[in-house]
Amino acid sequence: MTQRIDGRQPGQLRPVNITTGVLDFAEGSCIVEFGRTRVLCAASVEERQPGWLRNTQSGWVTAEYAMLPRATHTRSQREVERGRPGGRTQEIQRLIGRSLRGVVNLELLGQRTITVDCDVLQADGGTRTASITGGFVALSMAVEKLVKAGAASPAAIMAPVAAVSVGVVKGVPLLDLCYEEDSTAEVDFNVVMTGEDAFVEVQGTAEGKPFSRAAMDALVDLARAGIIELFAAQRAALGG
Repeated sequence: MTQRIDGRQPGQLRPVNITTGVLDFAEGSCIVEFGRTRVLCAASVEERQPGWLRNTQSGWVTAEYAMLPRATHTRSQREVERGRPGGRTQEIQRLIGRSLRGVVNLELLGQRTITVDCDVLQADGGTRTASITGGFVALSMAVEKLVKAGAASPAAIMAPVAAVSVGVVKGVPLLDLCYEEDSTAEVDFNVVMTGEDAFVEVQGTAEGKPFSRAAMDALVDLARAGIIELFAAQRAALGG
């Protein structure tokens, strides 16, 4: 296989677009697009700490994730109607929160909480990786406002963070899987990296035959190359 369902080469990202300032009231916001996957990310600053951080100098960064009912081919029920987020939703929002906290010096953030809401407008694979990548942009915008107001240190954000999926489809390693590729992948990875060339998460699964160490290393290298491109897209969106 030399070309993919959408005509891309194996090591090629989907078209990535990050549009900032899409919400009037959020301290930071963007819509991030990985091909047909679109996620609205909004960062909200609250001048309060979580209970367990009271009497400390530390701030907090957390995330929430949701998928709109018609983000997919058929309507899904809103999770609020079920009374609580599902297991997949909780797993994803914890990952987004961990990823963003991994690049923030919480003490330099000040005694406040920043919540990054990631709402999937349309899903075609890679919603969690798009959420992390766009979530960092929204978070950066919010922190920059605090810095300009003299309320947080410019060093509060230590490095960028971004994420991408990789996998093996019909024996070929592929970067940034769309839904159809992801649903037929023999191996599926999500990789989260910081701009300091460090990992927040490397999560991989064999759907059939187990993969070798060499295959894992090749997929991580493929993801790293894609994430370097995502860092450039983040910098461009932030005007850097």
